[in-house]
Amino acid sequence: MRGLLLLTCLLALVCLTLAPVRAEEDSAIALFNGKDLTGWKTFIDPRDKGKTKPEDIWSVVDGTIVCKGQPAGYIITEKEYGNYILELEWKWANKPGNSGVLLHVSGPDKIWPKSWEAQLMANNAGDIWLIDYKLDVDSARQDKRIPRHFFRMKTNAPVEKKLGEWNKYRITCKGDTVKLEINGMLVNEGTAAESTKGKIALQSEGAEIHFRNIKLTPIR
Repeated sequence: MRGLLLLTCLLALVCLTLAPVRAEEDSAIALFNGKDLTGWKTFIDPRDKGKTKPEDIWSVVDGTIVCKGQPAGYIITEKEYGNYILELEWKWANKPGNSGVLLHVSGPDKIWPKSWEAQLMANNAGDIWLIDYKLDVDSARQDKRIPRHFFRMKTNAPVEKKLGEWNKYRITCKGDTVKLEINGMLVNEGTAAESTKGKIALQSEGAEIHFRNIKLTPIR
């Protein structure tokens, strides 16, 4: 009887330990439904003067967001988010290029809105760019030519996969701290962010890029 009671207590303890993890998993929000761009709006560089339709830049094909890359612009969430883990996958279609994930976006739509950027440029993914935004990042990795640019950390293994292969971003925003992980490797982080929430945007910035499996998990 004593052994059964002990086993019951241990099982209860395990359940209590796992409960918060399960609750977070269950609260994950799919920012992309795999069918269309519901929950997002499109912004195109005004210099295009209305020549290009949003659907000529952004489309959904076989559960994947396809961004042609030109003209410049972005899709941006209709809602603001704070305290979360954002996960998404991306790959370059035909050639390496430039794009980025804009976090804590605020203010008017423009090229480019106030935010901090988790870089996606090929061979530079994981860099941080500050766009009229304040965030403390290790000064040892600050670009001496462009102070608002911070290089990613050096790693013992390649950060990005080959052209045409899917990469995974895991972006953690908790309070005023941020952390970037690519393909399971920590590549950048910052503290003392000037804001703790905002909208999320994906850039159109020159080359065709694909996105999929975009989900956001709230954290405490």
